[in-house]
Amino acid sequence: MIELKTESQLELMRASGRLAGDVLTQVAAAVAPGITTRELDALAQRLITDAGAECSFLGYRGYPAALCVSINEEVIHGIPGDRQVLPGDIVSLDVGVCYKGYHGDTATTVAVAVSDPELLHLLDVTRRARDAGIAAVRPGARLGDVSHAVERVVLKAGFAVVRDFVGHGIGQALHEDPQVPNYGKPGRGPVLKPGMTFCIEPMVAFKSAAVSVLRDGWTVVTNDSSPSAHFEHTIAVCADGAEILTAV
Repeated sequence: MIELKTESQLELMRASGRLAGDVLTQVAAAVAPGITTRELDALAQRLITDAGAECSFLGYRGYPAALCVSINEEVIHGIPGDRQVLPGDIVSLDVGVCYKGYHGDTATTVAVAVSDPELLHLLDVTRRARDAGIAAVRPGARLGDVSHAVERVVLKAGFAVVRDFVGHGIGQALHEDPQVPNYGKPGRGPVLKPGMTFCIEPMVAFKSAAVSVLRDGWTVVTNDSSPSAHFEHTIAVCADGAEILTAV
């Protein structure tokens, strides 16, 4: 069931969203050659707790960290550890914050001293695909319109949409209805109504969309080891379109 948030609930989601966006911005700014993914996780955890909030991911279905850090061929859910960031890496960061009982979820991919124009193009296309999905949000539209808008940008650029993982509704639970695929046909799916809140998060692969989960039970990688990118915002459907709750 899709829950329509009240204005008071949306105010709490705005607070959690702003905090999630702020944490992501600060963690992304700390990404540099030599830093470990564990250090990035520690920073995220400190920023969240210092703000009086909780880490949405830590302990969620057994996930062992506050931050997901996925490098190069890692698509999502990379577990922080001793791996160092290197020049030429692309580093996807996914942050979840729970503040006063409501969640905010946001992600970005950072290029670290990357000179390959095709790799930079991958990041740009993934970001634009997310933004195209957001632009398709308006009352009366259907969820398939959002999914189709995301997919169209990716396919036009010659990249591949990862289909095994999708966006999601969000609120008092980190994952709520509806699921938000990054592919699909327009005019299908639930009708968008004011008060709906969900995450639009394209995961885009450089070549093949086929992915697998590693033995750690979390880290998702491309089967052909080609790089991938991930961008995400939490949004609310409003009378005049989409409000980006995790914007900074």
